[in-house]
Formats: sequence, structure tokens, C-alpha cells
Amino acid sequence: MTDAQDTAADSSLRTTGGAPPDDGGSSVTGAPDGTTQPEPTPLLAPREGVPPVIADEESLARVIAAFAAGSGPVAVDAERASGYRYGQRAYLVQLRREGAGTALIDPVACPDLSGLGEALSGTEWVLHAATQDLPCLREIGMVPTRLFDTELAGRLAGFPRVGLGAMVESVLGFVLEKGHSAVDWSTRPLPEPWLRYAALDVELLVDLRDALEKDLDRQGKLEWARQEFDAIAAAPPAEPRKDPWRRTSGMHKVRRRRQLGVVRELWETRDRIAQRRDVSPGKVLSDAAIVEAALALPANVHALAALNGFGHRTGRRQLEQWQAAVDRARLLSESQLPQPGMPLTGPPPPRAWADKDPAAAARLSAARAGVSALAERLNMPQENLITPDTVRRVCWEPPKDVDAETVGAALAGYGARPWQVEQVTPVLVAALSAQA
Repeated sequence: MTDAQDTAADSSLRTTGGAPPDDGGSSVTGAPDGTTQPEPTPLLAPREGVPPVIADEESLARVIAAFAAGSGPVAVDAERASGYRYGQRAYLVQLRREGAGTALIDPVACPDLSGLGEALSGTEWVLHAATQDLPCLREIGMVPTRLFDTELAGRLAGFPRVGLGAMVESVLGFVLEKGHSAVDWSTRPLPEPWLRYAALDVELLVDLRDALEKDLDRQGKLEWARQEFDAIAAAPPAEPRKDPWRRTSGMHKVRRRRQLGVVRELWETRDRIAQRRDVSPGKVLSDAAIVEAALALPANVHALAALNGFGHRTGRRQLEQWQAAVDRARLLSESQLPQPGMPLTGPPPPRAWADKDPAAAARLSAARAGVSALAERLNMPQENLITPDTVRRVCWEPPKDVDAETVGAALAGYGARPWQVEQVTPVLVAALSAQA
């Protein structure tokens, strides 16, 4: 039994909330260390019941006061309407803190939660997969200064499955319902089963955090995790993606510049419509239909209507707007057409290294093997030990004089945290020196 599971075994959670007390049922395997653990218990309801949704300023003020007076870390989660609405805004925010209980807040009715964010300033926020929720939380004024990411902690601790449900089950011995994870959270009013699901997502988050902290400490990785969490909290908002239309699914089929122009025109037209209607772009026009039109270059609405994705259910007016986008691409001059491929800001794709620079290819091969072996010894994914992009950049343009100081400085320059520099530098020095 790991320290995380040991902590869970001692927890009073086994006799609280909607779940029955642990009666010492049958054992199952599945712990990260291969040991057996009790049969997981379904967690059916929050221990204090499902709280009412906060949807007015007066109720929000009471929640802010309660959470400011609470103690310890605060569990935070947010629900979005991906696949239904345009963008990634939050449609429900869930919080739980000792002394304050659980709160469910409607950020549509209460779009400014900066007061809550300020009340929790300096408090450690516990999130699962923090980088997914932080952008939408930032939009409504909630920005943590300290955080603990239970998904990332699970990766560093070597758990094979790091989804929230899998972590809660393997560490705390409870089964969370996950049937409402992909519903349309913009629905109003939100159904009670959805609210119960949302409240349960933060019910055990602090308990999971405590167990994982103990496990990381036992493995000597707690300081590593803290550096990772600090880096997430300090990271600025992501820059807007350059040429987002290039991420259209199926783009590998599109070769000619005129066809690329059609993809761009259709994508941008779709995006404007989706934003205006506040619906997911995929509900306006599928990526597959965009690529189909780009490859076919239809000359008129009749030809367009014959393509997959533009069938009989597409109205004449809609067909005309899509054909207009195709026609705009047809009329672009050569200089206005997009260039194939994304502009390179770093090394070329590794598959091209053997031809462009065989010595660099040999360095990369040795470095990858060394990093893989180190990640296996440390029991964590390679991408959490060091990003593949960082390894490629150091191998493509290594320091003139290869030693621990120069390689460590190069890693730090690419954003590696101190613990990563300490662990990976010897591996890269060996790989770069062997191929010098």
C-alpha cells in the first residue's frame, strides 16, 4: 500500500457523505504498487447534500464571506460546454473548503467572481488538470497565487491512470459517477443529477491532495511537484494561436496552396458564424466538410451540395455562404495564398534530421534513449521529466562546450525547472559528449 492509500485508509471519509461505511468487503488489485485494496465504494451524494446554485450578488457575497473565513486549501473546479458553445467559458464553478462546505456558482448570472478570487488570495487552490480550468477561471476574475494539481501530482508519483475518477478510486477507495462529464453545461436550469455530479467533483479533492502529497514526499518528489505547481500558477495567459485554421482535422490531405486558401476561408467564415451564434464551430460545419470542399474546389452551389457535409439538410442560403468562401479563395492572387506547412520556430521535424544533420540525429537518438531510461527509473512519463521539444532544441543546437554548466543553462533557458535541470543534465551531457 502506498502512502497515498495509507492516508486514505485512515480517513474518516469512509464513514461520511453519501457512501456507506467500509465494511471490509472483497479485495481487488489495481493499486499503483500492485497491492490489493478494498472494493471501491460508490460515492452517491455530497456529505452535506447538493447545495443551491448561487445566482445572485447577495448569495455570492455570503459565499465569499464563508470561504474567506474557511481554513486550509480550497478545492476548485469548473464546468464548460465544449462541443456545444463557442469558446471555453465556464458555466458552473464548484468550490469546497473546510469550514465553508461546498458552493456551486453560476458564472452566467454572476460573471464577475474577482471578489471571490481576492478573498482566496494566498490560499492554496486544489485543481485536477489545472491548465484546463485556469483559462476560463481567469476570464471571471479567479486567479490562484498557489495551487496543487492532483492530476500532475499523480503523473509525478507514477500512477498509470490520472483521471479524477481513477485517482479517487485507486487512492481513496471511492467511485465517482462520471456520466455527466460531457453534457451541455450551458443548460438552464441545470438538472439536479448534474449538480450532484458537479458537487462530487470537489467533494474529495482536498483529501486526494493530502494523500498525494504524502506519497510524493515519500518518493522524494514533493519539491519537484511544488516547482511544477509554481510554474503553472506563474504562467501568463497563452498567446492566441497563429493560423488556428491549420489545425483543421484532416489537413494532411490538403497539399496545394489554392486548397489551403479554401480551408482558411471556410474556417474563418465558420468561426465568425459560430461566434455570433455562440455555438461550437463543429455544429456549424464539420472539419471533414471543410477539407472535402478544399480538395474538390467546387465551381458552384450545385457542385458544393453534392459533397459530403453539404447534403440535403443544408439550406440554400447556407450553401451560398460556403460557396462564397470557396469563391473568395479562388480569386486570391498567388501572393495572397497561404504557404504550405506551419512556419518553423525551432528545429525541423526529427524525421528530417538524418538528411539535414546526421550528427544531430545521432545526438537526439542517444538523448531520447537516456531520457526514456531515466523516466522509467523515476517512474514518471517522459514528457513530465522534460518536454520533448526541449530535448530536440538542445540536441539540434548544443552548447559549444558541452558540460554540466552549459547544458544546465540551456535547459533552464528553455523553461526547465530546477529539478528537471538537476535530473536531466547528466543524461544530456553524456548523450551530447558521446556524439561529439
